[in-house]
Amino acid sequence: MELFWFIVLVVMLGVYVILDGYDFGAGIVHLFFAKTDEERKAVTNSIGPFWDANEVWLIASGGVLFFAFPTLYASAFSGFYLPLMLVLWFLIFRAVGLELRGQIHNRLWERFWETAFGIASLCLALFFGAALGNVVRGVNLGMVENGVSTVEPQYFFLELWNPTLDPMAESHGIIDWFTILIGLVSVLTLTIHGANWVILKSSSSLNARLKPAIFKINIALAILVILTFWLWEHVKPFPLNNLFAHAWLWIFPAIAATGLIGQFWIRRFKKDGMGFMFSTLFILGSLGTTVASLFPNVLPSTNTVNPSLTIYNVAAADYELSVGVYWFVIALLLVIIYFIIQFRVFRGKLDDVGYGEH
Repeated sequence: MELFWFIVLVVMLGVYVILDGYDFGAGIVHLFFAKTDEERKAVTNSIGPFWDANEVWLIASGGVLFFAFPTLYASAFSGFYLPLMLVLWFLIFRAVGLELRGQIHNRLWERFWETAFGIASLCLALFFGAALGNVVRGVNLGMVENGVSTVEPQYFFLELWNPTLDPMAESHGIIDWFTILIGLVSVLTLTIHGANWVILKSSSSLNARLKPAIFKINIALAILVILTFWLWEHVKPFPLNNLFAHAWLWIFPAIAATGLIGQFWIRRFKKDGMGFMFSTLFILGSLGTTVASLFPNVLPSTNTVNPSLTIYNVAAADYELSVGVYWFVIALLLVIIYFIIQFRVFRGKLDDVGYGEH
């Protein structure tokens, strides 16, 4: 049952990254690429009917984490307390920026909330990427100092950064050069993803500028991805051992490579949905590669005193996991019905939705 719920959790997080990821990317596009009111409205119209529903997947993933892996939930939410508070505030400002922008028709008011929406989206993409970097790098479980745990083996606490910004230091911070690198990969990835969504759901003049921009950003993304894999070997030696041990797992890097390479043909695509499909493949393939390389660990330990947290030593009791399956099936069916209705109602271009206008 632990494996079943782990797959459920990973799939739900993957869905969240795909859906709310294009919201973050659209916010970055809104901040840096949209130049006129018509272009800014095209961006907000493209995500307006979807963004709040997309965030439900984050809440639902937290619920599954709390239910199925309570020890991991307790450890992660205490250890990552500071960045989680920042993420909460950025989520609030992004939502408030979208909702309040059209309440008062004053240029200063509108620009302030548009900027808040864009900056919050950018910071969320950066912080979620850095969070993934922290999981990949591992944490000092038990807060070991001089070979002795100072807290219980499953707990830790991270400051925002350590003075050296060194991921190999005994005392870690949320921010170091490795986590920032992955954060930048996340920002570029979601910018491309959001731009592809805007192209898919709008007919704005902005689309003509986004396609060459995606091509250029994808070049930078490809360079950072190669650099990340090389440095990953330095931070965590032999990170792809699981993939070499189980050849079928190479399907995930193959999916990621397909998505990344496909973006280089963005200017030749005749159908607007092709770019979004390839950016989705890259996100899913990258997430799958990361999860497969870490399995069965869910939070690696960087010391030799306390073991890593795995899906087996952080899971709830078998009875609880078994009973939860029935409720999960019911909830899943309701969510599927809801999203089918939502995407049918808001299919096609959304230039005339008029989201946020009052």
